Amino acid sequence: MNENIVKKTAKELGITQKELAERMGVTEDTVSNWSRGKIDTPKWALEMFKLLKKEKQFETIKRIISDELQ
Repeated sequence: MNENIVKKTAKELGITQKELAERMGVTEDTVSNWSRGKIDTPKWALEMFKLLKKEKQFETIKRIISDELQ
């Protein structure tokens, strides 16, 4: 499950796993280990994935509204 959520999150955000690691403040190796199931993805990281997705949704809505106002 964790492998899928890491890859799915990076894909949904349109970023690489390296960029995901940078946004989360962890090493690329850490994200790689989560992705490959070498270590369990911690609960805080799963919550951060949700927050990053919400942030992307917010930025999209903000951009749409800004475009409409111009």
